[in-house]
Amino acid sequence: MKSNPVVWFEIYVENMARAKAFYEATLEVKLELMPAPTEEISEEKNMEMWSFPMDKDAAMTTPGANGMLVKMDGYNPGGGGTLVYFGCEDCAVVAARAAKNGGSIFSEKMSIGEYGFIALVHDTEGNTIGLHSMQ
Repeated sequence: MKSNPVVWFEIYVENMARAKAFYEATLEVKLELMPAPTEEISEEKNMEMWSFPMDKDAAMTTPGANGMLVKMDGYNPGGGGTLVYFGCEDCAVVAARAAKNGGSIFSEKMSIGEYGFIALVHDTEGNTIGLHSMQ
């Protein structure tokens, strides 16, 4: 496989307003409201989705994965599942912003050798997310 095999991620939340505010402030991005795939799913699952910024024209041809916050009946947040890493300039700076915006630092910035640095934080919904930087 020549490209990144991860093409999409979803972070499940209980309180969308709180989670949206956390991610926008921590990652310094603006999330975009996404319509449900169908009206039936939207009504049946009480679904609300907010997408992380992406270049829609280049979404399938550029490295990295696109994703969104999802609030949906039957899907709960938590810290024991898949770990999503967000790229950033300095993971220590972003981890500090996470703590300032209602999250907490689980693991401070640490070296992963020639691959840069990582930090782990908890968001406001109890999910654990990773931060990756080369400095």
